[in-house]
Amino acid sequence: MVHWTEGHPREHSHENFPPRDAKSVRAFVAVRMNHRVEDAIAATIQDLRRSRDGVRWVPRPNLHVTLKFLGPAVDPHRLEPLTTGLHELARKTAGFDVEASGLGAFPNLEHARAIWVGLHSVELGALAARVESTAATYGFERETRRWSGHLTIGRIRDKRLPSKTRELLHANVDRKFGASRIESITLYRSHLSPEGSNYEALATFLFGKREL
Repeated sequence: MVHWTEGHPREHSHENFPPRDAKSVRAFVAVRMNHRVEDAIAATIQDLRRSRDGVRWVPRPNLHVTLKFLGPAVDPHRLEPLTTGLHELARKTAGFDVEASGLGAFPNLEHARAIWVGLHSVELGALAARVESTAATYGFERETRRWSGHLTIGRIRDKRLPSKTRELLHANVDRKFGASRIESITLYRSHLSPEGSNYEALATFLFGKREL
């Protein structure tokens, strides 16, 4: 993985990038919460999990906050140029805090299709908007839906959640997971398999702006 700081990357190697003759890749830009927050979220998932509950719970290593989904089939040639824009964006960004609290679901808890942890930060939404604009500059299609600050922890395979799972979700709607300092963004490649997804970090861009 390549780590960028102010000026130049610590490593110039792009060994994690797909070879230029590789097939298209599924890619996205995201941030991660700190270990303490992710541990708290993972513990909550264990509390909610029930046998045959119809939920595909997100594994602890896959917890992340998507800022921009680049596409399910991106030409690898388009990723390396994008790193120029992401590096410049990160260089002009200062670290900020994100509070993780509350459980919810899309479209709602009674007819849930995805279960999420709420994220509270004006700066996080602003960062997502800047990543969206940067990606558009490099030819990636703009997202038409409004960005929502959340961290998905489960996806529902069945049409309706079991009543016990719904009860547990309602009982934890105000659960708090702590705050995390965000100081970088990461470009990921997603590998899909019958067992689920796993994510490969291609490059991480460290924020470079000094706070006053």
